Amino acid sequence: MHEQPEVTSLPLPRVVLVTDRSLLPPGRGLLATVRECTAAGLRAVVVREHDLSVHARALLLRDLARIDGLMVISSRSPCLTAHGLHLAAHQPAPRSGRWGRSCHSRQDVARAAGEGAAWATLSPYAPSRSKPGRPPLPADSWAGHPVPVLALAGVDATNARAAIEAGAHGVAVMGAVMRADDPASVVAQLLGEVG
Repeated sequence: MHEQPEVTSLPLPRVVLVTDRSLLPPGRGLLATVRECTAAGLRAVVVREHDLSVHARALLLRDLARIDGLMVISSRSPCLTAHGLHLAAHQPAPRSGRWGRSCHSRQDVARAAGEGAAWATLSPYAPSRSKPGRPPLPADSWAGHPVPVLALAGVDATNARAAIEAGAHGVAVMGAVMRADDPASVVAQLLGEVG
C-alpha cells in the first residue's frame, strides 16, 4: 500500500503547470515534458488527463510523483501517490487531505476556503483558447482572498507578472507550456516574471 507523500508544510509555488497531453506537439510525451519543466524550476503540476483509464492515470501520477522536488496534484480524482487534489467547481469538499478548487468568482473562492481548501484557481484571467467567449474577470478579482489564488486561463510570460501585481499568489498555466516547442524555456520565463 502506498502512503500519500507529506507535503502539507510546503507552500504553493507561484507557477503551477496544468497538464493536457492532447496539446503537446507531435512526438512529445507528457512525462518527459514535465521532467524538462521541473529541471527548469517547475515545482507543482496539476494532472488532468481525465480520458485515461483509472489504472493508466494512477501510473502516470505515480511516475510524476517520483520526480524530485515536484508537487503532484491530481485533478478531480483522489490518488494515493499525489500530494493533493484539485476539485472542479461543482465537486464537494473531501473529508481529508490537502485540496484546492477551480473557482470563477470571489464568492467561489470564499466558499472553497470556508470548506477547507488550501488554494484556489480563479479564471478566466485573460482571453483563452480553452475558454472561448468568456471575458476575463475584473482587475480587482485577484487580491484579498483567504487562501492563495492562482490566476488561470490565458496566462503566459507576457501577463504573468501583471497577475501577481494585481494580487494573485501565482499563476496556473496550461496552453502556453503544453503547446510550446520548448516548454522548459516557457517555464523559465514564467518563473522569471513572477519572481
